[in-house]
Amino acid sequence: MEYKIGLLRGDGIGPEIVDSAVRVLQKIGEKFSHKFVFTPYLIGGAAIDEVGEPLPKETVEGCLASDSVLLGAVGGPKWDTLPGHLRPEKALLGIREAMGLFTNLRPAKLYPALKAECPLREDLVEKGFDIMIVRELTGGIYFGERGYREGKYGEEAYDTERYSRMEIERIARVAFETAKKRNKKLVSIDKANVLETSRLWRKIVHEIAAEYPDVAVSDMLVDNAAMQLVRNPAQFDVIVTSNMFGDILSDEASQITGSIGMLPSASLGEGTRGLYEPIHGSAPDIAGQGKANPIATILSAAMMLLYAFDLSAESEAIVSAVDQVLNEGYRTADIARGGEWLSTKEMTDKIIERI
Repeated sequence: MEYKIGLLRGDGIGPEIVDSAVRVLQKIGEKFSHKFVFTPYLIGGAAIDEVGEPLPKETVEGCLASDSVLLGAVGGPKWDTLPGHLRPEKALLGIREAMGLFTNLRPAKLYPALKAECPLREDLVEKGFDIMIVRELTGGIYFGERGYREGKYGEEAYDTERYSRMEIERIARVAFETAKKRNKKLVSIDKANVLETSRLWRKIVHEIAAEYPDVAVSDMLVDNAAMQLVRNPAQFDVIVTSNMFGDILSDEASQITGSIGMLPSASLGEGTRGLYEPIHGSAPDIAGQGKANPIATILSAAMMLLYAFDLSAESEAIVSAVDQVLNEGYRTADIARGGEWLSTKEMTDKIIERI
C-alpha cells in the first residue's frame, strides 16, 4: 500500500522530531511492505520567514490532498511581537479548521518504567493510569468573537465562549464511542455552575448518554477535575471536554506521566484523514542540541497508522518498540533524572532497532 503523508515540520525542535518519526515510518514501510510518500509544507514561524504568513494556501491545499498529516510544533520568541493574525499559533487553528478536525484525542499513560519520573507520590500512582482525553477542537473561546473596545474601566479586550448543539453532539458521540472501546467509563468536564455554554454542554451530553446505556457517564466541574488529576488519576478512563478546558487539562495530565515529551495526539474529523502531533511545543531553547525527546512524535505516527490507515499491527509494532526501549532503561534528557541520556537521533535509532 502507498500512503501520502504531509509533513509540517514547523519551528524549534519540530524538524528534528518529525524527521525521527519519518525514519520510524520508513522502517515500518520496509518491514510491512508499505510505501509512505512524504511531502513537506511550510507552517508557523518557518512559513512567516519564508513567505510572510503562518499558513500559506499551498500548505492547506497540500494537507487536503494528503492521506494524513504529521506536525512537529510551531512558535517561538522570535515571532512573539507579531500581531495576532500573523502569530505562528494562528496556523494551528487555521489548519484544524481547514481540515475539519473537530476532535483531539490525547492519551496520557504512565509507563511502568517511568513511575519514578511521575511527580506524584508513589502511593497515588501505584497502579498506574491510562487516560484518553477527548477534546473538542474547533469551537469554544478559541474560535469565538474577539476584539478590543472601550469598557467601564477604559480599554479592554474580550474573547467569547460559544458552543452550538451540533458541535457538542458530535464530540460527545466520539467520546462515547471511544469509551465503548475501552472501559465503558466517561467523565464529562464542564463549568456548568457558572457558564451557559457548559449548561448546554451538560444537557446535550446527558441526552447522548441515553444512546449508550452500556457506558457509565458522570459530570465533573473543571476546577475539581484539575485537582482530581493529581489526587487520583487512575479514576479516569475517558474524559470529554471543551476546547480550552481540554487544552489545559491535557497538559496537566501530560506532566504527571513524567514528561510532556512522551504524549502524542490525533486530531480527527468526519473522514479518515487527520493531523497527528506531539502535545508539546517547539522548545526553541533546545533546538538543534539533540535534547528533544522524539517519543511523542513517534507515538503520534503510531496513532496515524491506527486511526488514519487502519494498520493496527504496524501501530502496535511502534508502541511495543517504545515500551521495550524504556524498559531497557534508555532515556532522553527530559526523563533521565540527571543520569546518562540519549540524543534525539540515538533514541530514534534504539526504537528502530526494536521494530
